[in-house]
Amino acid sequence: MGNVLAFCEFNEAGLRSSALANLAFARTAAAAHGGQVIALLVGPGAAAASASAAKYAPKVITVEDPGLAAYLAETYAPIVARLAREHGATVVAATATSLGKDLLPRAAALLDAGMASDIAKLASANSFVRPILAGNAYSTIEIGTPIICVTVRQSEFEPAAELGEAGAVTSAPAGALESYGARFERLDAQKSDRPDLGDAKVVVAGGRGMKNGENFKVLEQLADLLGAAMGASRAATDAGMVPADWQVGQTGKIVAPNLYFAVAISGAIQHLAGMKGSKTIVAINKNKDEPIFQVADYGIVAEWEKAVPELIAEIKKLKASR
Repeated sequence: MGNVLAFCEFNEAGLRSSALANLAFARTAAAAHGGQVIALLVGPGAAAASASAAKYAPKVITVEDPGLAAYLAETYAPIVARLAREHGATVVAATATSLGKDLLPRAAALLDAGMASDIAKLASANSFVRPILAGNAYSTIEIGTPIICVTVRQSEFEPAAELGEAGAVTSAPAGALESYGARFERLDAQKSDRPDLGDAKVVVAGGRGMKNGENFKVLEQLADLLGAAMGASRAATDAGMVPADWQVGQTGKIVAPNLYFAVAISGAIQHLAGMKGSKTIVAINKNKDEPIFQVADYGIVAEWEKAVPELIAEIKKLKASR
């Protein structure tokens, strides 16, 4: 018998959509371990976001403290580890976002727990299926420690549905915060009115074939029409065409939107590993033999310079007719 402590990321609007994949996994794991799901929200705004979390978990714990204003794994991990012990968790889970991948291994070290990273499926109470070789194969790993830490691949789990009734919300103290020599200096980030890449329902991504950063402005027009997030292949970000945090792929962000536009992207396996879980994939590329067309639901063999403006014009016509 053991509970599942699900670390959930949130923003001003409530739980991030990536957290719902983690909660979906947590429900399956809780059934296998004979316990309940406990959603954990840590940081500024946790209490405000608790009502959103209570729709998906029977128990919600919030932790707020001035010392948690800026995320540091050194301050967050001890809280996760302490609450896992206090609440009888045999599984601690987080979504495999950049934050989750940073936090959970540190919590695992504090718990002396085995770690399963980037998992795609729960095979049994203590065994997990995870993709390897850029998603071209899967391996099953078994963990024998009393507590198991897991990061969950968002694209492999359907978002959790709301429960029939709201869960109970409690707060917990942060305790003595020790940063172990780490110090938050500043955050350099680009502000955008577009949705976050990890939460977006529509993503418009460009690749090396866009040629330069100036050309990405055409894709931004398409993204703004669709209320989409912007993405890119590693080739485009490495070339300095667009910011590094736009990168989708094995070494970038894993996304699973309802609609994914891959424009001038060849479809190398490293990129496919980050987006092939998308519900609908539209590929635009001048070369019909590019591997992106093997995973695309819709393919347009054409120069992006012609196809994208035409697409934008048609979308504007549809919007105007409504």
